[in-house]
Amino acid sequence: MADLEGIAENVIRGQAPKVKALVEEAIAENVNAGDILREGLIKGMGVVGEKFKNNEFYVPEVLIAARAMKMGMELVRPLLADAGVEPVGKIALGTVKGDLHDIGKNLVGMMLEGAGFEVVDLGIDVSPEQFISSITEHEVQVIAMSALLTTTMPSMKTTIDAISEAGLRDNVKVLIGGAPVTQKYADEIGADGYARDAASGADQAKVLVGVA
Repeated sequence: MADLEGIAENVIRGQAPKVKALVEEAIAENVNAGDILREGLIKGMGVVGEKFKNNEFYVPEVLIAARAMKMGMELVRPLLADAGVEPVGKIALGTVKGDLHDIGKNLVGMMLEGAGFEVVDLGIDVSPEQFISSITEHEVQVIAMSALLTTTMPSMKTTIDAISEAGLRDNVKVLIGGAPVTQKYADEIGADGYARDAASGADQAKVLVGVA
């Protein structure tokens, strides 16, 4: 009998080889790929997210857990389309123009994947034009922007303004975060959501696409 609970537990513990072995067993037993994803990988990463928010886990533990989840995802992903499993939403993620920090962005990306989102990672130093292209090319529902410097925060407003000027503001929700960013700033620039950390980012993204 496939051990989906074991998959979740080993994601939490960051035991990547064990996750891989258990996912392979579940696939061999013809367990539905969606069940492996939801009851194993996403369930485990959800616990990791809660522990991170509660300061029970720190960045190293999250990275190790995310690596374990990714190992399982690589096995399950090709089967999801065949099983008709759709992601909960599609998000373009990037650090804004002028900002070269990526650890926070990468953590957010891992948490989003762990919550069932398809993530288009645009990288660092992302221009407003690149964010706009992701809306038209990838049909994302959410733009998620990160800034770690007060000097690059204005790029968030520039990007939102550019999206509006392109006539696409009604097509997409905007989520922002990063060390100097606040809810007040999000309100000021017209963002739809703000997240103070990576786990909250995944929660907020679910709210924005209506699956929370």
